[in-house]
Amino acid sequence: MKGARADGRLLLLAALVLLAGALLPWVGLRPNRIAAPEFQSLSPVLRAAAVALAALVAASGVRPAWAWLPGTTSLVGGVAALGALTSAAVANAGPLARASASSGVWVWLLGAAVALYAAHAGARGRARWLVWVWALPVLALLLGGHLGAWSVLVEGRTEGERWTAEVAQHARLVLTALGVALLLGGPLAVWAGTSSARGGAVLGVAGALQTVPSLALLGLLIAPLAWLAAHVPALRAAGVSGIGVAPALVALTLYALLPVLRNGVVALRGVDVGALDAARGMGMTPAQVFWRVQLPLALPVWLAGVRQATVLLVGVASVAALIGAGGLGVYIFRGLQGGAADLILLGAVPAALLAVLADAALRGVERLLAGRMRSET
Repeated sequence: MKGARADGRLLLLAALVLLAGALLPWVGLRPNRIAAPEFQSLSPVLRAAAVALAALVAASGVRPAWAWLPGTTSLVGGVAALGALTSAAVANAGPLARASASSGVWVWLLGAAVALYAAHAGARGRARWLVWVWALPVLALLLGGHLGAWSVLVEGRTEGERWTAEVAQHARLVLTALGVALLLGGPLAVWAGTSSARGGAVLGVAGALQTVPSLALLGLLIAPLAWLAAHVPALRAAGVSGIGVAPALVALTLYALLPVLRNGVVALRGVDVGALDAARGMGMTPAQVFWRVQLPLALPVWLAGVRQATVLLVGVASVAALIGAGGLGVYIFRGLQGGAADLILLGAVPAALLAVLADAALRGVERLLAGRMRSET
């Protein structure tokens, strides 16, 4: 009963947010990428429909499990309205004109998301999947070209191959740094896990490194790497220099070490002593105990650290663009310098999606491993 009342209040909040979104400007039309926008609001008909939808969301508080229907309609309707309004805005404008989503769209979508969250919380069993019904129509609108006039997608088409290359470079930076951190952090966690003193020292150093701001760490690495490149021909031939990919990879690896080390040490120490004693009692050697008992039991917790490191790296890798390492940060900083929000979104949205996808994939592997462990024990 308390849960139903909480969902009802959440739906009322969602309705108020939707109402605020309907009253704010929805589209900003600019004659070019960096010019000041001229804001456009919903037409009276669309605004009346939006107010009616907000009222339906509020009314669904009586049966929160059914809130998925007005929530889905609000979300899909908001995306469809964005496509129609941006297309209409640039129809008679010049080729350099940009029609971007304004505050009303984002506030409206936030309200729809809150409504769907309340519906998910109020539903039971398979009915919870209904809150994802919006995904198919939104995907159809996106792939069908309905959002083709939205400034972010216009910038994406303009950048074309360069954008694809920067996404690939972002992924390469993350995967390479994560791989090096695992190669270094794995053995180090095993070594530190056998002694409290060693564990405290290793985690203290890794924690201290992570307290250094990413931008400052990149700056601190420029001088020593430039010196090494100037005095070690092999490093210079390998492409190491004070700026570019090398300092970015060093900084990203240092940032990934703490979650890998911390979870590794905690996971290895947390293995049930009885299980280890039983393995030794069966005549297993120390190596067999580690590889066949301790490591498999510790792996789900250790993998959680790898997941945290991956999500952290996807975000921090954006800063690497400042020293010429490339990646999606290129668009974020170009947008900040030129005051172009579309370019910022062109870098920030894919980076956020990469982080969400990596988190979901690794979380799935964690659950799979944990389930297998439970079934074997």
